Amino acid sequence: MRLDDEATLRTVYDDHGGELFAFASRSLGDPGLAEDAVQETFVRAWRTAARYDHRQSSPRTWLFAICRNVVIDLMRARSVRPQLSAEQEKDLPAGNDLEGLLLGMQVEEALRRLSPEQRHILVEVHLRDRAPAEVAAELRIPPGTVRSRVFYALKALRLVMEEMGWDGD
Repeated sequence: MRLDDEATLRTVYDDHGGELFAFASRSLGDPGLAEDAVQETFVRAWRTAARYDHRQSSPRTWLFAICRNVVIDLMRARSVRPQLSAEQEKDLPAGNDLEGLLLGMQVEEALRRLSPEQRHILVEVHLRDRAPAEVAAELRIPPGTVRSRVFYALKALRLVMEEMGWDGD
């Protein structure tokens, strides 16, 4: 068996990638870091495939030995990094949700491109979660007008976001 062959390595990944991920995830306590560990394991396996001897160990055993070393390396790297304080951690998006953070930034930019009236009505009703009747009383307009303005402001927001490249997913 030659592990420097892409098709063979792909088969080995299909056979053992899940187990390696479970091992790394349990060891590191972080699924994202575990994915990195598995990827690094296969990169190292690819690079050192010439040293693999199927008479000495199975591919599974060899890969787990590599993964164990990768996990140790990641744990050491994490231990020398300064830890975030509780105050700093609360400022991070939940689960380090980068996609949600980026969407939020895109929505913020789209809101800036709306007219001040459209932006105000959306901020009050949707972001501050105020009732249309409450906003209507503040603006001294009928609640139906607030709902109508929200409807058209949302349409305008969607149009602006589509112009910015948002695909609606």
